[in-house]
Amino acid sequence: MALSPKADSAADNMSGVQHVVLILSGKGGVGKSTVAAQLALALRQAGKKVGILDVDLCGPSIPRMFDVEGHDVHQCPGGWVPVYPDQDQRLALMSIGFLLQARDDAVVWRGPKKNAMIKQFIGDVVWGELDYLIIDTPPGTSDEHISVVENVRQYSPDGAVLVTTPQGVAVGDVRRELTFCRKTKLPVLGVIENMSGFVCPHCTECTNVFSKGGGEALANQFNVPFLGCVPLDPQLTRSLEEGQRFVDAFPTSTAAQAIGRVAQTILQRGEQQENMDTS
Repeated sequence: MALSPKADSAADNMSGVQHVVLILSGKGGVGKSTVAAQLALALRQAGKKVGILDVDLCGPSIPRMFDVEGHDVHQCPGGWVPVYPDQDQRLALMSIGFLLQARDDAVVWRGPKKNAMIKQFIGDVVWGELDYLIIDTPPGTSDEHISVVENVRQYSPDGAVLVTTPQGVAVGDVRRELTFCRKTKLPVLGVIENMSGFVCPHCTECTNVFSKGGGEALANQFNVPFLGCVPLDPQLTRSLEEGQRFVDAFPTSTAAQAIGRVAQTILQRGEQQENMDTS
């Protein structure tokens, strides 16, 4: 898998992107990619045109979540054409998973090559006109995160959504992620507490399997918005495994409604930013 050279005549492929939102987590396995995918679907459901850039180079999940594994990425004079899982092309995807010869291939790269790949993803994907670009990042605060922040800074990103689970170990790692955002001067849109309780598929009662409230307490401690709790939902798990659109298929579920509220908060923040820019 070779990195293709950037076309000299290519226009700025990010110029049509109105809002950039990074999805971060200090801990792996907290459902960051799940939140990124469902948030993008909720924004699309609200009438927006959305893109997802999966820069989790060693663990790309987005292709499977949208049932587009095996799809090829084509090149045009301006760069790479994203994969569209919907007929009306209101949702665009780009992931290293589309560039691997086989789904089980491992990306064994050192930092400089990873950083070059991220830079190429941000500069060479022909997104066209997008209302929102959701960037799904790997866990931690590594070279990849610094590279993402440095390469999107010129496009004035809206900020980052931090995902945690209720347990103290995960909350502690997200605390470091908040520190990373402060050091890199990346605005924080808020904290989501994912897997916050289990929704019974029979009676829809929510039971706190883990602890509860860690994400909200962390948000209060750092004086950043708390965006809400997203519970464990078997329907969400099944939708991800089957590549279905959960928020479309189960709009009345507790998890879908929680994600919808997060999307509305981000939309309101985006509208406020647009009003400030035009005033």
